Amino acid sequence: MASFMGDWVDQFKGYNRNVRLFLAGSALAHTGMGIFMIIYNYYIRELGYDDQMNGSVIAMQSIATALMLLPAGILSDRTGRKKLIFSGAFLVAISLFFRAVLTVEGLLLGAAFMTGLFMAFIQVCSIPLLAENSQEKQRVHLFSFNFAIIMVANVVGNTLGGVLSDFFHVILGIDSLWSIRITLLIGVLFFFSGLLPFMKVRDERKLTSHAVKQQSFKQIFHRQRHGLKIIFLFAVAQILIGFGSGLVIPYLNLYFVDRFEISHSFVGMIISAGQGMTAVAMLIGPAVVKRVGEVRAVVILQFLSIPFLLLTAYTQELFWAVFGFLFRQALMNAGNPIQMSLMMRSVDDSIKGLANSVGQAVFQLGWAVMGPVSTTIVMMYGAYSGYAIVFSITGVLYVIGTLYFYIVFRKPIRSAKKMTQSAV
Repeated sequence: MASFMGDWVDQFKGYNRNVRLFLAGSALAHTGMGIFMIIYNYYIRELGYDDQMNGSVIAMQSIATALMLLPAGILSDRTGRKKLIFSGAFLVAISLFFRAVLTVEGLLLGAAFMTGLFMAFIQVCSIPLLAENSQEKQRVHLFSFNFAIIMVANVVGNTLGGVLSDFFHVILGIDSLWSIRITLLIGVLFFFSGLLPFMKVRDERKLTSHAVKQQSFKQIFHRQRHGLKIIFLFAVAQILIGFGSGLVIPYLNLYFVDRFEISHSFVGMIISAGQGMTAVAMLIGPAVVKRVGEVRAVVILQFLSIPFLLLTAYTQELFWAVFGFLFRQALMNAGNPIQMSLMMRSVDDSIKGLANSVGQAVFQLGWAVMGPVSTTIVMMYGAYSGYAIVFSITGVLYVIGTLYFYIVFRKPIRSAKKMTQSAV
């Protein structure tokens, strides 16, 4: 344990100022987002809409992100990461404010679209920014640490979201709608506070050159065929996992409320515990990589999560539902930073933003397509059978996606640098 902790302390000391500022801003922003997202589904219900509206909101946000990720990735490769991260975060905060105060269906959907659109700026730039401000040997640890911070911030946000909404309603006697709305606005304030660290990040890109900025799409396709092939192969894996994830993850809070009739605070604590477990699993991920390698680590972690997913699907006991949820959440997500490190190492610096954007886009596409499907199935078959069906479909998609990932990436990938050297 001492060696494990010492390894992480040494890693953190080696991170530069940009990395630390970005991690601080990310922690604040994701705390706000954690508060917001844990209770937003309840807000839609309190406004008098059914759960198909929740599906439409998720789909609208995911579609917008999927549409913007590719152009945002290309733009970030040409102009730098800092500008897009800051402007994206500012506009996301504005959209969250609108979502907390508006009530008309069309405006709510429009604000959700705005959130998705500008979240793409943050999502597509974060991993490349960290990659450009770190050495290759640091990246598995750094990406794991980044995801762990996001999870911890979500823990804090999820817990605050559930507790604050119940506090305003039960203790202070504020009606349910306004207790949720006030909590949402507190989440918005947290998100706004993340702008200050983002503003101080300096865009000192190792890879920016006049030649890179002037490359046309035709030149990128000609010079980066190997990298584009790697991006495509990763994208197929991501869309399979994204379709499965989109069926269940956006509605976990509704699952616990509908099947077990528990309070918002309790749900917030459960979701927070899941995020905390994920943070721990992500910190352990690099140790698994050292033993079995990157690809096998991802495959093992994802396969181990599936029995816990099915336990959550079919149990009628809250204890086992929480138990299954916690371990599924931790194991399935622990492989994400490992995959990001593998992808960032496998493509040329000039298309890192593009690589990250394509992977994120197809994942969001899965959420956009499957969100309305999930809510429709649950409405048709009820809180037990409906969730059992969608969780089971997710399990099948996870198996297919994980097997595909192993088959395609089990052999070492030639890095972009090696390809360049061999061409010379």
